[in-house]
Amino acid sequence: CAAPPVACDMAALPMSSRVISARLRSSALALSTRAVRHTSILTRPRRRDEQSRAPRTEAISSRKDLVDSNRIVVKLGTAVITRSQEFAECGLALSRLASVVEQVSELLLTGREVIVVTSGAVAFGKQRLLYESLLSQTVRQTLKTNLRPPEIEPRACAAAGQSGLMALYEAMFNQYSVGCAQVLVTKPDFKSQDNKDNLRTTLESLLKMGIVPICNENDAMAPKPQEDGDLAGVISLSDNDALAAMIAVEMNADLLVILSDVPGIYSRPPGDADAVLMHTFRPGCDVIHFGAKSRVGRGGMEAKVKSAEWALRNGCAVVIADGHEPLALTRVVEGQKVGTFFTLSETQSVQVQDLARTARSASRRLASLTSEERGQIITNLAVLLKERSDVILAANRADIDAANKDGMETALVSRLVLSEEKLDGLATGLNQIAKGSPLGRITSRMELTEGLVLEKETVPIGVVLMIFEARPDALPQVAALAISSGNGLLLKGGSEASRSNKALFDCVRAALAPFGVEESCALVEDRESIADLLQLTEVIDLVVPRGSGEMVRKIQSQTKIPVLGHAEGVCHIYIDEHCDLEKAKNIVVDSKCDYPAACNAAETLLVHQSHMDTGFLNKLITLLQRNKVGVHVGPKLGATLPLPQAKNMKTEYSSLNITVEIIPSAKDAVQHINTHGSGHTDVIVTENNDTAAYFLQQVDSACVFQNASSRFADGFRFGLGAELGVSTSRIHARGPVGVEGLLTTKWRLVGNGHTAAMMSGGNLEFTHRRLPLPEQ
Repeated sequence: CAAPPVACDMAALPMSSRVISARLRSSALALSTRAVRHTSILTRPRRRDEQSRAPRTEAISSRKDLVDSNRIVVKLGTAVITRSQEFAECGLALSRLASVVEQVSELLLTGREVIVVTSGAVAFGKQRLLYESLLSQTVRQTLKTNLRPPEIEPRACAAAGQSGLMALYEAMFNQYSVGCAQVLVTKPDFKSQDNKDNLRTTLESLLKMGIVPICNENDAMAPKPQEDGDLAGVISLSDNDALAAMIAVEMNADLLVILSDVPGIYSRPPGDADAVLMHTFRPGCDVIHFGAKSRVGRGGMEAKVKSAEWALRNGCAVVIADGHEPLALTRVVEGQKVGTFFTLSETQSVQVQDLARTARSASRRLASLTSEERGQIITNLAVLLKERSDVILAANRADIDAANKDGMETALVSRLVLSEEKLDGLATGLNQIAKGSPLGRITSRMELTEGLVLEKETVPIGVVLMIFEARPDALPQVAALAISSGNGLLLKGGSEASRSNKALFDCVRAALAPFGVEESCALVEDRESIADLLQLTEVIDLVVPRGSGEMVRKIQSQTKIPVLGHAEGVCHIYIDEHCDLEKAKNIVVDSKCDYPAACNAAETLLVHQSHMDTGFLNKLITLLQRNKVGVHVGPKLGATLPLPQAKNMKTEYSSLNITVEIIPSAKDAVQHINTHGSGHTDVIVTENNDTAAYFLQQVDSACVFQNASSRFADGFRFGLGAELGVSTSRIHARGPVGVEGLLTTKWRLVGNGHTAAMMSGGNLEFTHRRLPLPEQ
């Protein structure tokens, strides 16, 4: 977050403060030159009654509602205030502090009230006193290289650092025309009701004037910290985490943001191999194991969690986030998935990591069912689609109405639509999948030596994550394929189809339930969970994105998990000089107009230049225009026909538009397709078998057709029952991916005490004899 250079009256500051001021100007200037301005979506919150802020009975229960927070307490930990590890206890992180100050100032501009609870006085004072100590040393002492820095009493450091730290805050906030005021408290202040009332009155007065209270424990007067106690739900003031929680509750704050040096709460100490970042934490339900405390400060993660739980149960929402992360505070208030959000709501407590692990465990039970049992689940699903068609279509109509109201593109809306005919087609495809499963089949048997038999068996991949946009009909298809292949499945559909997806997913769960494997399939409804899911390399085995090219490429760039699919569907049709003209017309119209939004619809039409002389090209263009297809010409054709120019030769329209270009030969057509195509589906229309053979051999795409519509590139039409998607990858599966594309293999070796020494010692010899496969 950019911050302007900070200026202050140098003469008015002591020597050590002048050094800090100079560093501040340098750090803030560097920050402003390298940072990218964040376009905040923060708006003025819906305010509670300003005249009487009644204590909250319940804390905000959802991240998306954090944007409505009006009164916010921000706790800055010592690890945020101070510099990196080699300077951990001596020196402030001026750039980081300047960023937080700017974010607080932006919150004030939206009408919010912010109270800052800060650490750092001891670190600031220690730096100042060490500097003074160095100046007081003799030349002899200074020249001693092994001289240790003097031990300085922490309370003395606090006394020396409070004024300098406050001067720093004032200098920073002044750049945004924001006032700030220091409020020092001690533990006895919270034991006296009169003192608490006085504190509340002071803070309310400051907030009413738009001034930011800078609160800190008066460490110069505070007793040495003792073991924290928790009596009758009252926490003791043992660190600034507890202070922030107590101030948040006393001031009826909506949100407490604790900025530390870690991204949030982990299930175990972050250094542990199985530690998982918990974006949502529900006290009493989620379990965490604490490790060592932070490198600096008096608190620690256990103290932060305890303070956060206490504030939460007293009506204040809490987020623990990484103060080193750019714009952490702003993003928390925007409701973005930053840090760990504390909630008492059951709907917010499910972790996507848990969903994935549960799906893996349940998928093993699913794979252990017989092929007939898995087939029965799929048959039940087909029946449920018909029985619940009224509910499904009502939900779909609601999605379509919302999409039209939001101005969604026509091509996306068309992909969203369900109908009785589509549901019947889905049921037919599911019944086809239910007839049999290749899971558990022996694909190879070999005798390695006498009594030692090696077999290769098909097994599930594991857990599949399916991310899809505006295609609710994909949900039952993919679910059926996962069930047949014994895989766990996590489904993340687009918000535009949320109602349809929920209705269809209820059918899937109902079909799985009688066999006790309903947890093998889960629907993820939170969009922000995608980023977390893409990092679960040890739990999720395959990611299948179905949507726009931009979405697919983004997913491919964000994960190390194998991704199966295609980013684009730029399908070509080449009309050869030796073609049947009627076949050509029918194939072109069907490929483009049957379902323009499909990934297997034709996007580019290449026509042999001889058809310009015969007039067939003009007839073909006229035919397309009659079918309401917008024709865009390539550079060669554009030189002779006055039609709109195509933006480029690799455009996927997904609508009633097509690019048309002339081409001199089949060889040039192949070169054009391999250069500008997406490797999805490409078609040649010709009666010359030699030309067709050359085209089918040389075009490097998942599907290559002769004299057939590109719309046949579909799992159902290929007899697969349904498809997971169309893969343009060259590894594992390519083209429409059915059940077999969701299987891998494992080797089984059965012997009778065989050892490698037997083979090398000459007692046995390798036979490597192929054995017949068993009946399956």
